[in-house]
Amino acid sequence: MSKTGYRIVLLPGDGIGPEVVAQGRRLIETVARTFGDQVTFEEHRIGGAAIEAEGTPLPRTTVEAARGADAVLLGSVGGPEWDHLAGDKRPEAGLLGIRKALGVYANLRPVRAYRPLLRSSTLKPEVLEGVDLLIVRELTGGLYFGDKRREEGPGGVRVVDELVYTTPEIERIVRLAFETARNTGRSVTSVDKANVLESSRHWREVVDRVARDYPEVPYRHMLVDNCAMQLIRDPRQFGVIVTENMFGDILSDEAAMLTGSIGMLPSASLGSGAGLYEPVHGSAPDIAGRGVANPLGTLLSVAMMYQYSLGRPRVAEAIVAAVERALEDGFRTPDLAGEAARVCGTDEMTEAVLERLQIVPE
Repeated sequence: MSKTGYRIVLLPGDGIGPEVVAQGRRLIETVARTFGDQVTFEEHRIGGAAIEAEGTPLPRTTVEAARGADAVLLGSVGGPEWDHLAGDKRPEAGLLGIRKALGVYANLRPVRAYRPLLRSSTLKPEVLEGVDLLIVRELTGGLYFGDKRREEGPGGVRVVDELVYTTPEIERIVRLAFETARNTGRSVTSVDKANVLESSRHWREVVDRVARDYPEVPYRHMLVDNCAMQLIRDPRQFGVIVTENMFGDILSDEAAMLTGSIGMLPSASLGSGAGLYEPVHGSAPDIAGRGVANPLGTLLSVAMMYQYSLGRPRVAEAIVAAVERALEDGFRTPDLAGEAARVCGTDEMTEAVLERLQIVPE
């Protein structure tokens, strides 16, 4: 096995972010010892922690470090102590800003119903059996990045959030979805609101045009409200779901219930620079510091890091397999706990995964 050097930037963030990012670091260090990799870690602030220390949710030093990294592992940002802030002063502005700074435009969120967790969800096990889908969310356009205005008038406040997309922005995310579907033997479902929004009507036009380059990939259009219902009614019908920024955010949080907990969902944000990897869940300030946060979303995000940024796909496969073995052996953090579960904390769950990690040489 040849030695490789990686530079990883850690952005712990707020709430439970530092707790789960620390577990991600443990996993990377374990893999590094196996391969003899030389890994350099740099830790920087983002979100509320950065506001408190440096007066901004995204310090310049954080951006510079992330741009020079091989990959970035992010925790989560935000908390009630910063709810009074507005606009680019909020912790969430740091998250949007780092995505923009790194040029990431595609957020990949795999949703897999692990067999040991079929009874952890509120849905019936027979509905969940075999669910393995991927949500591809556009990250740079839509309401999140459009102009925002708040105007005082004689009739009260008037607020405007602009939803803007360009043809190139739509095409690159759609093409990535079709490439992924072709490589994994899946179908594509493009989700929009074309019966109401002009942006969605153009989205459909671009999808139809790109689809002609992938005649072997089955695809269809689906309205977002129908998709929200179908994800619960029959989630096995989906392979790759591609959609715009806000729809992707909402649908992936809904899809978390297919796994039993939002703590199970990893994500990778990819584009022209370093990949950004983070669990889908938020900062969960109500359980911060208690040592009970579910680290699996972060550990699975590290698996995606090895797959997409560090060039070790077998490591990614081994991490996913280790997570499943730990679940099969009954380990559960409180968000996943069932009647026969071995309820454990953040550290113990990570240790259970590391003990079951069997890496096959590349």
